[in-house]
Amino acid sequence: MNPDQLRDASMLELFQLEADNQVQVLNAGLLALERDPRAAQHLEACMRAAHSLKGAARIVDLEPGVQIAHAMEDCLVSAQEGRLLLAPADIDALLMGADLLSRVASTQTDLAPEIAQFLARIAQRANAAMAAPPSASAALTFLPFELEPEPEPKSEPERAPEPAASAEPVLAPSPATAEVTRPARGEASTATATVTDGERVLRVTADTLNKLLGLSSETLVESHWLAPFNASMLRLKRQQGAAGKALDTVRALLSTQQTDARLDAALEDALRIVGECEQGLGRRIGELDQYGWRMGHLAQRLYDTALACRMRPFGDGLGSLARQVRDLSRSLGKRARLEIEGDSTQVDRDILEKLDAPLTHLLRNAVDHGIETPERRLAAGKPAEGVLRLHARHSAGMLVIEISDDGAGVDLERLRREVVERKLSTADTTARLSEAELLEFLFLPGFSTRDAVTEISGRGVGLDVVQNMVRQLRGAVRVQQQYGRGTKFVLEMPLSLSVVRSLLVDIGGEHYAFPLAYVTHALEVPLGDIEQLEGHQHVRFQGRQVGLVSARQLLQYGDAPTSAETACVVVIGDHDGLYGVAVDRYLGERTVVVQPLDPRLGKVQNIQAGALMEDGTPLLVLDVEDLLLSIHKLVAGGRLARVDSGIAPVSAERRKRVLVIDDSLTVRELERKLLLNRGYDVAVAVDGLDGWNMLRAEAFDLVVSDVDMPRMDGIELVSRIKRDPRLQNVPVVVVSYKDRQDDRQRGLDAGADYYLAKSSFHDEALLDAVEDLIGRARP
Repeated sequence: MNPDQLRDASMLELFQLEADNQVQVLNAGLLALERDPRAAQHLEACMRAAHSLKGAARIVDLEPGVQIAHAMEDCLVSAQEGRLLLAPADIDALLMGADLLSRVASTQTDLAPEIAQFLARIAQRANAAMAAPPSASAALTFLPFELEPEPEPKSEPERAPEPAASAEPVLAPSPATAEVTRPARGEASTATATVTDGERVLRVTADTLNKLLGLSSETLVESHWLAPFNASMLRLKRQQGAAGKALDTVRALLSTQQTDARLDAALEDALRIVGECEQGLGRRIGELDQYGWRMGHLAQRLYDTALACRMRPFGDGLGSLARQVRDLSRSLGKRARLEIEGDSTQVDRDILEKLDAPLTHLLRNAVDHGIETPERRLAAGKPAEGVLRLHARHSAGMLVIEISDDGAGVDLERLRREVVERKLSTADTTARLSEAELLEFLFLPGFSTRDAVTEISGRGVGLDVVQNMVRQLRGAVRVQQQYGRGTKFVLEMPLSLSVVRSLLVDIGGEHYAFPLAYVTHALEVPLGDIEQLEGHQHVRFQGRQVGLVSARQLLQYGDAPTSAETACVVVIGDHDGLYGVAVDRYLGERTVVVQPLDPRLGKVQNIQAGALMEDGTPLLVLDVEDLLLSIHKLVAGGRLARVDSGIAPVSAERRKRVLVIDDSLTVRELERKLLLNRGYDVAVAVDGLDGWNMLRAEAFDLVVSDVDMPRMDGIELVSRIKRDPRLQNVPVVVVSYKDRQDDRQRGLDAGADYYLAKSSFHDEALLDAVEDLIGRARP
């Protein structure tokens, strides 16, 4: 590619940046004009956006773009003059032009037919406008589109001043980059990617921003080290003062006796030196205190600025949602509009990018399921046009997004019938469910209340996708409704994925963090209020029994202290599965900067990431979803420990433990029951990776593993076990469908102690192999 082609490619990319920005202005303005065709501010904004795009298209020699923008500008000027009252058909045509402008520089398809159709529609309306007398309030001269346009004035979009030789260049956009600054919403940007007040748009990689934030957080942590250092210097100063007083006492005692003159001189020198040192140290402590304050303030500003680089207004991620709502409602024979509040709310760019899909799905769902047809709305005493509201705000350190509509709401009786028909619950149980519990069924995979499949709904791909995506953002979603009045979905998630508001706790003398997004409550429960039900401990919380689990057992620590009279319990989970995790003590609530773990560690069970406290103390951020899985495994295996007796099971006599690893539920359960009936303590894993994580976290006497499994097969698992110094003495029994000699040899070469074929598998063969390797279940 020659230099001219490179330059043209760069200019087209810059034009596409501006087109994306200005098309958002056009979409917002045209949707507002559809409701009020005479709104002067929206007419002016749309006209200026079209004019800017016309100049930008001319700069990059994009003639189709010039024609489209020029036609839109003429139509809007005609509306400004009062010659044309924009009708819904005109808005449709102008929105078509906005779509063409967003595609004209990037698409590889031939847009000529669509452009010709658009120009014909605009020309028809322009001819009608020419016959009408101009309004007395006309502010601009109307240029008829059909005439040959006169030469454009020289007032092309302003260019940014030529940067100095040392200035950073404006980088060409790429999918892997993230903006540091961007034009204000609704503001015209030029083809040279400048913003108001002469600020330039720079584009840096997201990885660079992450590194900048990491370094700034380390700087903030290091700056706090000066405070304890200054405190130690103060202690040293007090010790020097005490030394000076001791020397004064010695001098007073010696003054009553006849002493050598040299001793008196040496004592005076010592007193003078100690005094000078104390004064000098005092001055230095004062200077250090001032420096520490300035350093801390500067580090905080650096961190806040680096964090701000990752934050963007919520409105930047809304794209064409209002346009989608309008177009979808029209295609369904309905009328609906989207109202947005809180579009200036600051959100982490990573969260903002991942919110597009769930927000789009919820809005489409609201139009399709919630908003009624105009006839039904009028019959119900509602306006013919439905209203969807999207509201974003900060609350208690979290980002809260509400998506509501004034539609029909959820028919709870129909929902109950669907639950029973799908055999998700019995009729008696379903009848007793509360409204909140019943609405939770909407989030189940494959659940749909549609009888027919359409392009929009009825395929069972629904709210479970939204819930999963929100959970990936460490958030939660809930639904509220009022039948006949509308439905509201509330999404709660952290403001940033790099900074997490957390509850800090002490477990086994180490610091851990529970992300507050996953914490339901933090309780202090008297030990006397802990109840024993069906062999498990429970606490009563909000009128229900909540299972109690020891955090020390989950994280493999020793016995818990028994001197405390209360238990600190962190309640996690949802209403279907609430659990209380008993920790040693609470350390408070803080915002921590998340530091990813070294990828060489792989997935550490129950741990999500690392962080540093203000004094530099390291802590681990708990993976609550993983904790819940670990709790379910402990419950299923009957191995829950008492919170006041460490990790020892309720049974005082230790049984030998066997880990069964197989991706087949049938085989897994068969082997588990065989070993349980023989008296062994059995845990199960669903594949090789799950088994490897359990082996690293818990102690087992023997492993029984399949060979063909997803994520990590049995041969690789055996190899890892035998290479690990801590696990290499654990016996491994391989059970496989493959009974060929080479397969058997591969398993034995990897280090397996027994190789059993499932084709000739029988109960006693497995039990004999287990007893041969580790003996009977109880010593």
